[in-house]
Amino acid sequence: MPLPSLIETLLKPASHPDNPSTIELKQTHISYLIFTPKLVYKIKKSVDFGFLDFTTLEKRKFFCNQEVILNRRLCPDMYLGVVEIREKDGVIKLVPVGFKQGIEGDGDVIEYAVKMKRLPAENMMDRMLKNGLVTSEIIERIAEIIAGFHKEANTNHYISGFGKLPVIRENTDENFFQTSAFIGKTISAGRYNRIKDYVNGFFDRYSTAFEKRIEKGFIKDCHGDMHSEDICITNGIYIFDCIEFNERFRYSDTVSDIAFLAMDLDFFNSHNLSKRFIDAYIEASGNDDCTELLDFYKCYRAYVRGKVEGFKSQQKEVPEKEREHAIIQAKRYFYLADLYASGGFRPMLLVVCGLTGTGKTTLANAAAKETGFKVISSDIVRKELAGISAAEHRYEEFEKGIYTRDSTVNTYNEMMKIAKGILREGVSVIMDATFMAHIFREMAVKVAKDTNIDIRFIECFLDDKTIKKRLDERMKIEGIPSDGRWEIYLRQKEQYERISEERYFKIDTAYDVNKVKTKLLEVIFG
Repeated sequence: MPLPSLIETLLKPASHPDNPSTIELKQTHISYLIFTPKLVYKIKKSVDFGFLDFTTLEKRKFFCNQEVILNRRLCPDMYLGVVEIREKDGVIKLVPVGFKQGIEGDGDVIEYAVKMKRLPAENMMDRMLKNGLVTSEIIERIAEIIAGFHKEANTNHYISGFGKLPVIRENTDENFFQTSAFIGKTISAGRYNRIKDYVNGFFDRYSTAFEKRIEKGFIKDCHGDMHSEDICITNGIYIFDCIEFNERFRYSDTVSDIAFLAMDLDFFNSHNLSKRFIDAYIEASGNDDCTELLDFYKCYRAYVRGKVEGFKSQQKEVPEKEREHAIIQAKRYFYLADLYASGGFRPMLLVVCGLTGTGKTTLANAAAKETGFKVISSDIVRKELAGISAAEHRYEEFEKGIYTRDSTVNTYNEMMKIAKGILREGVSVIMDATFMAHIFREMAVKVAKDTNIDIRFIECFLDDKTIKKRLDERMKIEGIPSDGRWEIYLRQKEQYERISEERYFKIDTAYDVNKVKTKLLEVIFG
């Protein structure tokens, strides 16, 4: 579906006052974001999701102004104001109007945009999490900032009313109503009902806990949308893009605010940082009774994110690849919400196995890049135990040299030891190895039982002709840890013990790696 003509025009430098050298477009389910080298313009889509209504120009103007006012609480120098988009004689231009000033410039006002200073993309927290650059010190500083923000946030009798159980029920009921159409697409009927039963049961069991939070004054004018995509760690820490369009989402318990970021850290496979964030927030705020409602609000926040990604997946103006990615993201968030509803967050052990040449390492690394799971590769562990570089090849005969049976047993023992340590920190793991023998798969099952986590077995398979071609091509590539060859594949095939474990799935890896990765993520999070 083509973009609106207004957006197409704003992607041309001539429509901008500074004639920028480059212009990029990104979309959410409610906004178009136009990036120039120094600025960002945010234009609200004319949509009505029930919980927000941007369907008239006046409403979009009002909420643009609200967005600037509210976000200046945490980002005073980032939000530069609201600009008008004017049209005269078929020419559309952004008119630089100072915030709260009168109408200036020629032509008719056809739209409004929030004007922001562009922050460095490489310093966005979600990207830094993927690259392993977020430290405990950074998390502690963010917790301190949020605790200070909550301490100064407005509260009064009207705001406190949004902490009452009927209002919170309205939020959750709305979520379940709006996502009922997603059943069978981004959430299964079983998962939908489990989460719904948990939420309604929680209200019955913990009604007094919500009342106590109101009595203690913890219902405040919060941020409402505090997650890693909206945090930038640069010259200072920017926490931006708060909820401006619905008081019901922004006037909330402070624990709901911090639950969003804690949940998001879990989503990025950084549960150790999630725990540190909560501990640091409690230390900075003195609010040590917030944990009783924490998992409930984590579940709520994960469910909201699943809903939002579901909306995005249905918008035809969003590029197809982004819509496909939104479906996977929605499934991941709903999976996470289900974990909180089913006893709390716990990591996962994913065993990606299969004969040499079936693409398991490529798939494991692609999945890790998407999810943040930590990969433990038998090829790398084996060579580390042998004291050689991962890139150094040892083209040994079958079960000779560093590939003797004793060496293989030692490799699997070391992999299990590493995995157990990582899993106990709350971090999910992918094991990448052939797992030819049942005994090695039993070792992985024992690790899962010892750490009380879920385990999935994903067996990669491929036809012989394609495997031979891949193995022959791989011999020509430098730096690949695997020493697999066609003759090794044939010997492995003779000895391979068929998988009989539960939670076992087979994936044909003959297709493009992104398609195979998508299938894998659907299997483990669907």
